[in-house]
Amino acid sequence: MLTDVDLPAPGLLWTRWATLSATHVALGRTGLWSIDDHGAGRDLKDGSWARFALLDGRRAVIWGHHRESSAAARDDAPADPLTGAPDWLPWDILAPLAETGRLGFVVWHESGRWSRVRYREGHADGMTDLVGPLLTGESTLLAMTRFGPRPTAERLLAAAVRTEVSPAHFSDLLIDPAPDLAAAMATASRAGLVPGSAAPRIAPGRRPPMRRVRRLSQGEHDRLVWAAMQDAPELSRPAPPTTAELDTLVGWLQDRAPGADGQCSLLAYADATSFSAQPGGHPPADRPEEERYAAFRRLTELVRALRRAESDPRYGRWLFLRVETSASGVHVERRYDSWPPWWHDDGVSGPWRTNLQEEMDARLPRYRPSWVTLLDPEVAYRPL
Repeated sequence: MLTDVDLPAPGLLWTRWATLSATHVALGRTGLWSIDDHGAGRDLKDGSWARFALLDGRRAVIWGHHRESSAAARDDAPADPLTGAPDWLPWDILAPLAETGRLGFVVWHESGRWSRVRYREGHADGMTDLVGPLLTGESTLLAMTRFGPRPTAERLLAAAVRTEVSPAHFSDLLIDPAPDLAAAMATASRAGLVPGSAAPRIAPGRRPPMRRVRRLSQGEHDRLVWAAMQDAPELSRPAPPTTAELDTLVGWLQDRAPGADGQCSLLAYADATSFSAQPGGHPPADRPEEERYAAFRRLTELVRALRRAESDPRYGRWLFLRVETSASGVHVERRYDSWPPWWHDDGVSGPWRTNLQEEMDARLPRYRPSWVTLLDPEVAYRPL
């Protein structure tokens, strides 16, 4: 199902985008706003991006991906941004992006209106965050007056609408530092803002006969794996060797007993790159005189050292660790293949699938649990 989107007409949106791009180029600010032979672009330092292309007549398309907002992959259930999209879109560009989770939104203009797939209530795709300075004439002027007086910004934008931009428009606006007028005019000409020039246009695309569509969001895929881990049994493997690292960890916990009686609890998860801990019945006590997080950093070091010491190239390394100490003894539980009942599941945070895959790849096949097949990214897709 599709929905209308409130955006300026393609020609007006293009003029604003191109004017901002030329202004940025004049100041040497390349990349943030840009124009090339295929259309317009915006790229942020955090990896968010947007592209805008004109086609023949009044058809146009905007697509991109916002790092923090994506209805296509993160939200439950994921929205396919290409469902119901017209055949003329640049499918050779869009389909691969959608398949790899790098397409957060697609909005197209046809028959006098902008349209996109309808999201679930509350979902956001980040498109307006990326093109916000272009949504109204006032917002575009505000973006340009960061670099010069408003009257000259108004004259430059008006000249762009009439395709009459000249070097004087940039030199009047950009007084300090001196603008690169040749670069600005090259961008303005490429964008069709100067007499005798024309904006670049792309050819209509062709819908592929088959494509992959994500059926699970990133969160749903995570929870599928975590649920399987909670149902999985532990595989039979030899007990780890006795190590000095375990003695060191146990001694540290006994010394940190909150009741000063040796009784202390540790619940931890670790893989090659991440570590987390949850409070047990008697979590290690902090000390008033020590630096903040010092105890957590030391605990991380001790658990990682134990994990390395107990690792085996055949049956791998444990993922979850539970240690319960008393003044005279210790109980240790390791989980290599399953999510233990004593590790709280909040439904949001848990082992990263890429980290789990790395752990499983390091084991012999016979020591890989059945849920390892769910780590395959293809699990999140279905053919259409």
